[in-house]
Amino acid sequence: MRTGLAFAGFGVALCCVGVAGLAAWNLQTVRQAAGPIRETADGFFSEVTLGDSDRAYERLCEDARSRWSAVGFTSWVRTPPMVTDYEITDVSVATRSGRPQGTVTVKVTRDGGLSEERRLPVVREGGDWRVCGDPF
Repeated sequence: MRTGLAFAGFGVALCCVGVAGLAAWNLQTVRQAAGPIRETADGFFSEVTLGDSDRAYERLCEDARSRWSAVGFTSWVRTPPMVTDYEITDVSVATRSGRPQGTVTVKVTRDGGLSEERRLPVVREGGDWRVCGDPF
């Protein structure tokens, strides 16, 4: 009986160590992703604000590029009211199927002072972080 309880206790302790290790690995992955996700969103909106739609288009994920041609994206970026300023207000990172994904909340200011809040999905694709979804 004592031997059985000892093995059961050892098994529970081993499971706890495994869960704690997995949690630490997940936390480390999320923390390492937050900076590059913010940098990707910041670069994207900086390029949009400066009117460099070609470089901003290069930051889009494959899914977004399949829905937007380079010409269509440029046209959309240059359609009034254009983005004149932005402020990143939040970066959240989660993992799905062991892969980090981010959502960046951005306050976008357009011509005339109109501002709105946008949620910008950022995904890892081909070793780089890419803006995905519909940023506008």
